[in-house]
Amino acid sequence: MITAGDFRNGMTFEEDGNVMQIIEFQHVKPGKGAAFVRTKIRNVITGSVVEKSYNPTAKFPTAYVERKDMEYTYNDGDLYHFMDSETYEDVPINKAELSDNFKFVKENMVCKVLSYKGKVFGVEPPNFVELEITDTDPGFRGDTATNVTKPATLETGAEIRVPLFVEIGDIIRIDTRTGEYMERVTNK
Repeated sequence: MITAGDFRNGMTFEEDGNVMQIIEFQHVKPGKGAAFVRTKIRNVITGSVVEKSYNPTAKFPTAYVERKDMEYTYNDGDLYHFMDSETYEDVPINKAELSDNFKFVKENMVCKVLSYKGKVFGVEPPNFVELEITDTDPGFRGDTATNVTKPATLETGAEIRVPLFVEIGDIIRIDTRTGEYMERVTNK
């Protein structure tokens, strides 16, 4: 059991049969009246975000979310298949359970599959991935203004903005949390 006074960002707890994750919290002590905890919480199953206030002594059962490393093997329409590297079990996950940053994942990458009591509710891709540029416009000599970018298509089909010196065939590192170009790993 955890109390609202012990809330921290990222913590998960159970409330009314739902698993909630704390996005933000603030302990408030008004001049008059009792103290309370103002929170912004996300339902990890549905993804909805709400703001709520709690009495600091309110108690909630801790929800244990399982994070398991699984290898993305292939997709079949709206089903994306992941393999448990310990048991070699195939776990199909519906496209609706995948986040927007899954567009940076290619086959055979290891992701964290999130589940609660056996029900899968999300997939976390690796924080950084290295992908090849398959299409981009050439950068022009003399176009040297600071922080100028151009669109580029990656081998997964995702599009991002990259610096002018990046060319087709280059391998770049991307932060999947923000979708931003980090650095060029190798050039063609």
